[in-house]
Amino acid sequence: MLSKNQAKLIRSLEQKKNREREKLFVAEGPKVVGDLLQAGYKARILLDDEEDVRKVSFLQHPQGVLAVFEIPDTAPFTIGQKELASTDYLPSQGRTGGIPLSLALDGIQDPGNLGTIIRIADWFGIETIYCSKGTADVYNPKVIQATMGSIARVNIVYTDLAALIDSLPEGTPVYGTLLDGENIYEQPLSAHGLIIMGNEGNGISPEIRKKITHKLLIPNFNTNPNSADSLNVAIATAITCSEFRKITQRV
Repeated sequence: MLSKNQAKLIRSLEQKKNREREKLFVAEGPKVVGDLLQAGYKARILLDDEEDVRKVSFLQHPQGVLAVFEIPDTAPFTIGQKELASTDYLPSQGRTGGIPLSLALDGIQDPGNLGTIIRIADWFGIETIYCSKGTADVYNPKVIQATMGSIARVNIVYTDLAALIDSLPEGTPVYGTLLDGENIYEQPLSAHGLIIMGNEGNGISPEIRKKITHKLLIPNFNTNPNSADSLNVAIATAITCSEFRKITQRV
């Protein structure tokens, strides 16, 4: 049975400062909770009584299962399912051959977008997402919910993106989706490298833009001048990842 102290704790975890202090986060729904348990996340509280869940759920339509999980004690600047040293995430300049295809998020603010991008990465077999320190908190309940369990299978790394790019092996392609880029459907793409996705309103920051080696554009095929002038960043990420995975299938 849900105690008053447990209910108070769960509600407090809606705020980032409390998640950081308690080193806990909330997940809801049998799919999300089940995937996290299977991945080895430790549940501090597990509720499966519908009445108890309704009392503390962050969802408009509670799904009957809610759990409070411990945030993994990983490397100093990383979070995610794997406890790897920083050198496992940041290749040294001396290495060659590039890195596995990875995403880098430059200031993604909307929790729903971040969660959906994590789910997209899982679908396309992208194991690591690097996030700028200004990107939304991955342990926000809205992010966790939007991942639909994919948070259990994708490594999320919060770091300085400029330093990350500078640390990549020489010759590693750094892609970015930009309005002045080249048509993505006509460009030779690599099965490795880093794909930068920018902020919902401002796009990729000027500092990171300078470090992009391959500028890509998802063209608008609607000739109506009043058509949509942009794509949602999660949708743009899905289109981009799909094009890159065509290359993987040919290799």
